[in-house]
Amino acid sequence: MVRLYRAAFSTNVERVALALAHKGLEVESVWITYDDRSRVRSVSGQDLVPVIDDDGTVVTDSTRILEHLDARHGQAPLYPADAARRTETILLIDWFNRVWKVWPNAIEAELERPQPDSGVIAEHAAAMTRALDAFEALLTGRDFLMGDSLGAADCVVFPFVKYAAGREAGDVEAFHRVLDDFQEVGERHRLAAWLRRMHALPRA
Repeated sequence: MVRLYRAAFSTNVERVALALAHKGLEVESVWITYDDRSRVRSVSGQDLVPVIDDDGTVVTDSTRILEHLDARHGQAPLYPADAARRTETILLIDWFNRVWKVWPNAIEAELERPQPDSGVIAEHAAAMTRALDAFEALLTGRDFLMGDSLGAADCVVFPFVKYAAGREAGDVEAFHRVLDDFQEVGERHRLAAWLRRMHALPRA
């Protein structure tokens, strides 16, 4: 049994929810609100979700959780066994977490200023558009970002890029509004097909 500490509409929680369902693991969800983080703090010593308690092993941070799940639960692997392909996956995830996420966060911060700089916003928005082009190219001849089956890279990228196809009713997070407003699928047909494929997958 894996206990998952989660919050509604969390992009990082969705990463883990996709991975847990892919591996067919039994999951107990513990829902928190952003106004009361005491339950996740008591188990992990920090306030952020997701957190898992995997039979007594507590893991924080969505990327580390994916790595933990693959190491402990070998079925339906998220990372390739081949060293070169595994490294490619790790590099893409690292780029997404360290580089891609800077752009929408910078836009959100700029929009909160009394007089937002439209040039700064346009610069980061253009970078997000180029990233969509890169994902479109990456999906040439394959169904998922790194190959023909779901992997860790898909779990990491999808919860953020899915906003290129719109936002769920009730999702009023300011950051998610940025993801919605500054990404558009357009004529990227392979990306659109991947988004539909990912939307159809189960979540824990």
